[in-house]
This record gives sequence, C-alpha cells and structure tokens, in this order.
Amino acid sequence: MFFRMPFWKFLIVVFFYTSFLHAQTSLKNKVDPTPIQIDKEVTHTKDDFQWLSLVPVLGYTEETRMQFGVMSLFFIKPEKEGGKVPEVGVTAFGTTRGQYQFNLEPYFYLLDDQLSIWATLRYQNWNASYFGHGNSPHIDRYNNFNRKKFYAGTIIESALGMPKYFKYGGEIHIEHSDVYFKDCESETCRGMKLPDPKSGWRNGLGYLLSFDSRDNVNWSKHGMYALWKQMFYRDEWGDYTFDVETADIRFYTTLPFKFTAAQGFIWERSEGDVPFDFMVGTDGVRRFRGVERLYFSDHQSLIMQTEVRRYFAYRFGGHVFFESGKVGGYFSELIRNEWHKSVGFGALVGLNLEQSLFARADISWVDFDHIGVSLFMRQAF
Repeated sequence: MFFRMPFWKFLIVVFFYTSFLHAQTSLKNKVDPTPIQIDKEVTHTKDDFQWLSLVPVLGYTEETRMQFGVMSLFFIKPEKEGGKVPEVGVTAFGTTRGQYQFNLEPYFYLLDDQLSIWATLRYQNWNASYFGHGNSPHIDRYNNFNRKKFYAGTIIESALGMPKYFKYGGEIHIEHSDVYFKDCESETCRGMKLPDPKSGWRNGLGYLLSFDSRDNVNWSKHGMYALWKQMFYRDEWGDYTFDVETADIRFYTTLPFKFTAAQGFIWERSEGDVPFDFMVGTDGVRRFRGVERLYFSDHQSLIMQTEVRRYFAYRFGGHVFFESGKVGGYFSELIRNEWHKSVGFGALVGLNLEQSLFARADISWVDFDHIGVSLFMRQAF
C-alpha cells in the first residue's frame, strides 16, 4: 500500500479549506450560517440571499497532484419564491503537473423551472497518464500524454408537456483536441502499446430522457433519479464516427438521526471509431473516487456506488462510501470480469447552505491496495 500525496500536503489542504469559511459567510449581506435545506425549508429575503461563493482552489487529485487557482459561483435570485436558483460558475486553475484549465459554466432555469439550460465553455492544456484499456491496469505502469482541448457544450432539458417528474432534452458537444503521447523515458512505459491519439474535431449530438423525483439536486434527502442518454458523433460533423450510451439510476432515502443514504448504478457503452479518451470507465472524482480518469476503461463499464451522508453544524458535514466497478470490451466480458472495489470517507464544506451546495474532500482505499485522494465542488452523485 502507498499514499501518493505526502501527508503534510494533505494537512495543508484540509486547513486551507477550513480557513476560507468565514470569508465565505461574509459574502452574504446578512450573515446567518444556520439555515440549510437539509434540515428545513428556507425562505429568502432581499437581505439574506447569497449571491456569490468564492473559493480559492488548493486541492489534490490523483490526476492533477496539487491544484492552485480560484472557483467562483454567482447565484441569481429565482423568479419566484422557492424556485430553483440559476448560477454561473467560473473556474481557473493550474497544477504542479503542468496542467491548466479554464471553465465557464452558466446554469439557468426558465419557464417556471420547466426548462433548464446548462452550458460549458472549457479550455484545457492537460498532462495525464494512459494505463492502457481493459479491466486490469497496473498503477505503476503508464505512459504520459498531453491534450490541448477546446470544448463547448450545452444540455437543454424540459418538462413541458410531460407527466410529473419526467423530462426530455438534447445535448450538443463541440470539441477540438490536439493529443500526443510523450516519449517513454522510464521503465513504467516500456513496451506499452499506445493507441491512435485521434486528434481533431469530436463533435456530437444527443438526446436524453430522465425521471427525477429528488427533493434537491445538490443534496437529495429522498427520491429517485433515472437517466437514459445517447450521444452520436459523426465524421460529417467532425473527424470521427462513434456513439456513447449512458444509463444512470440513483436512489435517495432519509435514515434515522438525520442521515441520508444514496445508491447509484451507472452503465455506459462506447462503440465505433472511439478516441481512447472517450472510452468509458472511471473519472476519479464522481465515479470511483481516488484514481486517475480512465484508470480502468474499455468499450463498456459498470459502476455501483453507496454513500451515507450527514450534515453536522455550521458549514460541516461528512460521509462514508463504498464503490465497485469494472469494464469490458463487450457485455459478456463485462459480466465475467472481476470487480474493482473502493471504500472511503470524506468531509463536506458548505458553499451555499440555502442551496445545500457542498464541496467535498475524499480519501479512498482503492482495491484495498493504495490510497487515493480527490476534491470536488459538488456531491459525487
């Protein structure tokens, strides 16, 4: 077993995220750290609406190592009392691994919350590790690559004309990537078979169907969420033809003593002339926390998650979780392959208590072999 992040660095990160809490509350016109929808419904007045959450980014993940930057969330007062709160996120950060990323993410609700629009504009200059594809990666065997990516995407989802809780929508994905594998300079990558990087345009269109009875999208106390999505990438629109399908099912329930339980099930499939970085599998922060993105990946993946969460006081909460996952080239291989497993726990820090929006820091024991760390600005699922 080994711990990739030096423990003293981890303590600095924990202290840093604790220290910004007073600055966080001061962004409200009237400081009142007690209201939170996890325990009770909150009504807003002109004086106590939180319009900004400003978070200095100092974190760590297996893929980035140390991160430095800033994340800001601008909240817009909803059209009606109790309506969903639109937000605009702006994130810019760099890492000690020579990675740089800028994100602009507006999220709007229109037509009495019957229509939602989530847009993303991203530039990324990224160094990462390729572990090969398949269900049996070795954490010490990989080849590094660089990807410069421009991405613009929009998800539009509507409940107009549908029964209660049902929604439909579409997604647009526009991406240009320049990818190259770095020269092998160590024993970690000797003899590795590298894929075609498939640089160029990866443009796609898709549709989604969902059922959503959750009481809150940020911290669900009860309800169910089910999503079916298909994305179609065509060389008529870009440079490659392939498809990606996703089935995502989640259940939430309230437990005694104000605990919340969440269970998630995700199946994905990619088919066609698929770029290696579009293979399905882990993402390291939402799906199988504590590993690099696509640590294990292939044409099909299956990931199951269980988590128990609790809000304690002020801006703090915590959770424990268990995750399992596997990948395969086709369905029968996926079923036969062995499960990867991970257990862990995490701390939660409130960014906007009225919206039940929390940042989290997770420590996971991956395959009961090595420790992984991840930080993210929302719940995993």
